[in-house]
Order: sequence, then C-alpha cells, then structure tokens
Amino acid sequence: MWTSRPPDDSLSSSVAGSALLDRRLLIVTGKGGVGKSTVAAALALVAARRGKRVLVAEVNAQERVAPLLGAPPAGPVARPAVPGISTVNVDPHHALEEYGLMVLKYRTLYQAVFENRLVKFFLRVIPSLPETLMLGKVLHEARAQEGGSPRWDLVVMDAPATGHAVQLLRVPAALLDTVPGGPMRRDAEWMQALLTDPERTALSLVAMPEEMPVSETIDLDAQVRQVLGIPRGLLFLNAMPDGRFSPPERERLEGLQHAPPPLGPAARAALLQAERAEQAERHAAHLSAAVDLPTVTLPLLAVDRWGREAVERIADVVEERV
Repeated sequence: MWTSRPPDDSLSSSVAGSALLDRRLLIVTGKGGVGKSTVAAALALVAARRGKRVLVAEVNAQERVAPLLGAPPAGPVARPAVPGISTVNVDPHHALEEYGLMVLKYRTLYQAVFENRLVKFFLRVIPSLPETLMLGKVLHEARAQEGGSPRWDLVVMDAPATGHAVQLLRVPAALLDTVPGGPMRRDAEWMQALLTDPERTALSLVAMPEEMPVSETIDLDAQVRQVLGIPRGLLFLNAMPDGRFSPPERERLEGLQHAPPPLGPAARAALLQAERAEQAERHAAHLSAAVDLPTVTLPLLAVDRWGREAVERIADVVEERV
C-alpha cells in the first residue's frame, strides 16, 4: 500500500543513548488504561516546544489525544490541535479511499473501481487488509514529502493496546512471509524497513506500577524484541505515587490510627497511601529488573479534570529525559 521504495537494511533492537525525538516515527503502546494517549500527547508537546511539526495518529479509536490537548476530535483528516501539533484518527475506510485516490488519481475512477459491489466483496475477504491500510497510512505520513521537505518532522503513533498493537505492527512481516511478489509485497518491504530502522523509528512502552500492567508490559517487551524487531525507545512508568513518609513517620502514624476523629481517620488514610506507594515501588522494581530500557517515571497527579493542564505537567517531566 502507499508509495513503494526499496527496503533499508539497517536494523537494531534498541535505540538507547540516542535522542528519542530525533526520529521520524515514535510508536507508543501499552496495556489499555495505563495512559499511553497521555504519553503520546506529552511527547508531541515536547517536540512542538522544540519547534517540530508533529502529527499524532490514533488508529481506529475513540479519539483521546485532541481532547486531551483541548481541541475537538480530528476525524480521518489531519487537523491542527494546538500550535505545532496536528492529530488524525486513521480508519480503514478512509485509508482505503486515500490509497485508491493516490493510485488512480481521479475520484470518478476510484468510485468506479472501489465502489463496485464485486470489488468491495473481494476487498472484505483479503486477510489483514484493514490493518495494512491503517498502518500504511501512518507510515506514509512519517515519510511523506511536500516541496522537497518532510511533511512532518515527527509522527507519534498512539498505537492500540498490547495484543492489538502487536497484531497491527506484525502485518508487514507477515505479508513478506506470505506474498511472493507484486505491489503488496513492495509496500510490505518499505513498511517493514521503516518500522525496523533505528535511525527513523522507536517504540516506547507505557506501564503503571500495578501487577497486571507490569506483567503485560514484560510480555509486550518480549514480543517487541523477539517478534516485531522494532527498535525500542523508553519505558514510561505512569501514575507513580509519592512515598511521602519516612520509617519513623510511618511508625508514628501506626500509633495514631486508633485515635478519635479527625486524627485517627487521617492517620489511617495516610497509612493507606503509604502502603499503596510501597506496593508501587515493588512493582516498579520488578518491571525495572525485567525490562532493560531507560525509564521515565511520571507522577500520579491529583487533578479534577484530566486535560491540557495535566498533560502539560506530564510533558514537563518528559522533557527532562528526551
């Protein structure tokens, strides 16, 4: 799909030690609910602060990035969200239309071919076609040129969660294993070359310091290394609670927890927070021991509404590390 070019032979399993934002494509994924859209939006904000033109691409999802930045959902056409950042939500129908128009040049010809009942039936039975079209659209944006210059300095892909992300990102390699030749194989070659190029691409993982997200992140990291072969970027450990109390303070709180209100209830609430922070530290240590990536720890923020202000605060932390 999209415009073909020869594959790049430079492959790597890690991009440690290099500036993450120097790449053309950043892929962000993790277990659902761990804050990967927040991390994608924060990375885009940091890049925009440095003067880059950024596109954040979501994939057939309920849009979150544009609303997080205080903008309306973009839909299938890239639209500016804030200065320096545009967003798009890639879906298979519009990706097919854009690809068809790119190939056939004229809408009337596209409609005659792709809106034909028999052609539409044929397209529905092609394995992994929706995934190929959506991934091809995102990767095309990462290397698109306008007037001899890149259309975007950086494309941030807010990828689907874990298993769905692996299935999507595995498509080019699967096509190379099964398609003997022709346009689809050529498209799979340039897509796989871009995904596995450490100079242009990095995949970062997002986790939370809880048992299930940590376990799933460890499994996902193994699949990125062993199945996908995409260069890895950073590990973002999101919503890390503060360890506010020293051992002597913890001991004093334990002695106060049975005191009459308001002291007793306040002490019990503080002990509950301390226990949560200790559990988070244990999960974070387990994750650090299992995943050999530089880690950016993001704070647990107590905010009434999760929006632009909160994302800016997360971006401030991210900016110190990328």
